[in-house]
Amino acid sequence: MTPAGGREDAGTRDPLAALAAAAAGAHAQAWLVGGAVRDRLLGRATLDLDAVVTGDPAALARAVGRSANGHAFELSELFGGWRVTARDHRWQLDLLGLGGGSVEDDLARRDLTINAIAEPLEAGGDPGTPIDPFGGVNDLRAGRLRMVSDQSFVDDPLRVLRLARFAAQLGFNVEAETHARARAAVTGLSRVAGERIFAELRGIVCASEALAGLRLMDELGATRVVLPELDALHGVEQSRYHHLDVGDHTRATLAETIALVQRPDLLTADDSTAAALGAALAQPLANELTRGQALRFGALLHDIAKTRTRAVSEEGRVSFWGHDELGAEMAREILGRLRASERLQSYVAALTRSHLRLGFLVHRTPLSRRELYDYLMACAPVAVDVTLLSVADRLATRGANAEPAIEAHLRLAAEVMPAALAFEAEPPRPPLRGDELAAALGIRPGPRLGELLSELQAASYAGEITGRDEALALARQLLEDDDA
Repeated sequence: MTPAGGREDAGTRDPLAALAAAAAGAHAQAWLVGGAVRDRLLGRATLDLDAVVTGDPAALARAVGRSANGHAFELSELFGGWRVTARDHRWQLDLLGLGGGSVEDDLARRDLTINAIAEPLEAGGDPGTPIDPFGGVNDLRAGRLRMVSDQSFVDDPLRVLRLARFAAQLGFNVEAETHARARAAVTGLSRVAGERIFAELRGIVCASEALAGLRLMDELGATRVVLPELDALHGVEQSRYHHLDVGDHTRATLAETIALVQRPDLLTADDSTAAALGAALAQPLANELTRGQALRFGALLHDIAKTRTRAVSEEGRVSFWGHDELGAEMAREILGRLRASERLQSYVAALTRSHLRLGFLVHRTPLSRRELYDYLMACAPVAVDVTLLSVADRLATRGANAEPAIEAHLRLAAEVMPAALAFEAEPPRPPLRGDELAAALGIRPGPRLGELLSELQAASYAGEITGRDEALALARQLLEDDDA
């Protein structure tokens, strides 16, 4: 079995062949287990391999590393576990000592039947006849998620979120008793470490059926425990310009975001802009997320403060003034609680803070170069991303006057996006350096010099000045205005 179906490189062995050989040499046994077996039976290539062994996991991991051109190290979060990663990152293999007296005992402690299948490794690393004591193969065929035992979710409440993740990733249905047991154990999620919860949320939000995974979280009561701020959005009514409450609007925005990230050409008919946008969204950001995947968290949290900012005027008009700024603070707080990286926190907070800006400009089109510059600077460094998010947000808003409003917003976004991509690729600079400007004007470095440089940069981008002489003339005029 070569990972991902590829050929072995010269001097590199298949990691499972290397493990089988190492186990045979140590008079040990090894079984492929968990997701690697599940995915193989589903015909899905995987780079992540898991095995249980009767021998010493450390010695076997080192032997696999030597033989398969990998690097072996102990897993701090998994007692006694070792990982071997390919030096070219094509695969990784986790090894864990066999718990209990048999492989069946090991499988009995797993979460779902589809993850409780083992395959003995035979000579050459080929998988043998599946060991399937709980009917996982039949459940795979039926597209069914079923717990291994009544204690599955009690033993580890995180499995409630794992259930939602597998539903979202595989498109499987949850067996009724499993659904009931998961719901009964959901309060235990409050005791689970934030980083473990975030890892499962990331899998749900980034899955092909993300909306189905979130719905299942709601059904199980998991959203109320791990993301109470998101759960609180259900039933929060909006103005007549919205056709959905805040909770359903949030999910509709996520659906539109997913569609736009997958098909950038839906936002712009210009092929080069669509290609550049797709490339930008494919860039890695943080927490093993691309920008396009992280944008899903922006969609999920962009209106998170609407419960705290909702107001109704005497005339009955609903408003949410300040939900963008407060939402940025809340998004950072939520992701911090989940131990997400500072970079992801800052990214989602910036999206939330600026998600309304493009909509405010719709009635001022066509934008002047100065207005465009001000928008891009205000949204930096997420101008590209938040422009797309604003379109998703607008598409998910289909109350009064929806069609002309959507058309105008899309037209403006298509105009702004090429400029946002260019702005990101080559940020504008002042037409001369700070030391040059200070010397020419005879002023000291300080806040005023920075303000002058910023104004010259804006004027240069807007085409109001060209070249050094006009820049100096404008700077002198600005200084004269200070003294007037």
